[in-house]
Amino acid sequence: MNILLVYPRYPDTFWSFRHALKFISKKASFPPLGLLTVASMLPREWEKRLIDMNVRPLKDEALQWADYVFISAMAVQRESAQEVLDRCKKIGVKTVAGGPLFTAAHEEFKDVDHLVLNEAEKTLPPFVEDLQRGSPRHCYTTREWPDLEETPIPLWGLLAMKDYASMNIQYSRGCPFNCEFCDIIVLNGRVPRTKGKGQIVAELASLYDHGWRGPVFFVDDNFIGHRKKLKAEIMPAIIEWIQERDFPFSFFTEASIDLSDDEELMRLMVKAGFDTVFVGIETPHEESLTECSKLQNRNRDLVASVQKIQQYGLQVTGGFIVGFDSDPPSIFERQINFIQKSGIVTAMVGLLNAPRGTRLYKRLDKENRLVHGITGDNTDCSINFVPKMGYETLVAGYEKIVKTIYAPSNYYKRIRTFFREYKPYNIQTPPYNFPYLMAFLKSIWLLGIRGRERFQYWRLLVSTLLRRPRSIPLAVTLAIYGFHFRKVFDALVRVPSERGIV
Repeated sequence: MNILLVYPRYPDTFWSFRHALKFISKKASFPPLGLLTVASMLPREWEKRLIDMNVRPLKDEALQWADYVFISAMAVQRESAQEVLDRCKKIGVKTVAGGPLFTAAHEEFKDVDHLVLNEAEKTLPPFVEDLQRGSPRHCYTTREWPDLEETPIPLWGLLAMKDYASMNIQYSRGCPFNCEFCDIIVLNGRVPRTKGKGQIVAELASLYDHGWRGPVFFVDDNFIGHRKKLKAEIMPAIIEWIQERDFPFSFFTEASIDLSDDEELMRLMVKAGFDTVFVGIETPHEESLTECSKLQNRNRDLVASVQKIQQYGLQVTGGFIVGFDSDPPSIFERQINFIQKSGIVTAMVGLLNAPRGTRLYKRLDKENRLVHGITGDNTDCSINFVPKMGYETLVAGYEKIVKTIYAPSNYYKRIRTFFREYKPYNIQTPPYNFPYLMAFLKSIWLLGIRGRERFQYWRLLVSTLLRRPRSIPLAVTLAIYGFHFRKVFDALVRVPSERGIV
């Protein structure tokens, strides 16, 4: 049996880092972890190939080789996924689709031969059994949450690791919180399910044995959802493993803001090699936090919480949302002021959307405010419901935020604010290899000589060199990120949205 695993292309978005990747000659930020895990669940004797369309084109020869094409995708990859399905239908190769996009909206994809929905640990085995008997059904789904101890190590051998900026692994699924707009609990539940320490160490060892050295992203919905196990078992195991190998990896992940309340956990994380954490801030407006049930963010000084996490050695990247019913006209200025004051350099501001199955989706449906589906990119000025503020007002305010916070003067000011708060636990020897040297030289040319931010760029480099010279690689990295973000948002603002309310 010849199985071709295909990962559709991402559009150029905030998180694609496409413009930044060119500096280090990488083709994609992360490999398709889901497909690599699925590959390891398939019978060993089956032939398997992977085409990540973010890395290389999908050619007809590859489709013609395959007996089945497995496709997994996020909502933002919908357009590319549909193109793959159309090509498979034209050639006559059968398709098997799963992952978040198809689980949430499988009825919209009429041409898929077999749907393997929800979590593959439960739905893939019966599909494989039926396929081997010659009688596979059209759709496999379940309401059960699998035990993650059943999850095998991803099949890293299908990858060319050199194409990627980072690797990724997963420790847990699910989140204990119940934010109205979030589809995590729809897809993965509210009770965090976790792997054991032996599994995590084995996955790290597998990456290491395949030659990876560099960043590793824990893709968990909320890494600290099962705090007791994390502190008692997982962190000590990672610390022991990584120290024995002299820190071959650095880690980053996603967590809720209440991480700032747990000093012991923050110390363990930075000791294990974590240096960055994404936090959903959403909004500084209390009424909007109440509206969306973001209870863990309420009744706290959010700026102080961010600063505390950064003082413990974890750079905070943040998610922000505008478009809540409770948002006042001043929300745009308040978001700008919060982001600048907090020193969150990578601030992803998006418009509120209602993913299918969420409590927000159900509420807006009852209020007859829904309009079709979502694009999966909350920075493209599209929105799938009628906002109370009015679409034109909302988009104008949104564009003001992103133009302001990513203007060079404000962006570099935020980097300096961050460096004043950030106290890294252990800065490793800077990676002075050829790709990073080339990235530095490209940054000098594109940012320091040609760029409109050249004054801010040189001011940052000189001040970092004088005050914290070992942070020069991070300073250059953040400067390059700013270049990417401006490219993305300049295109958004230059070309008025054709999508509007989708």
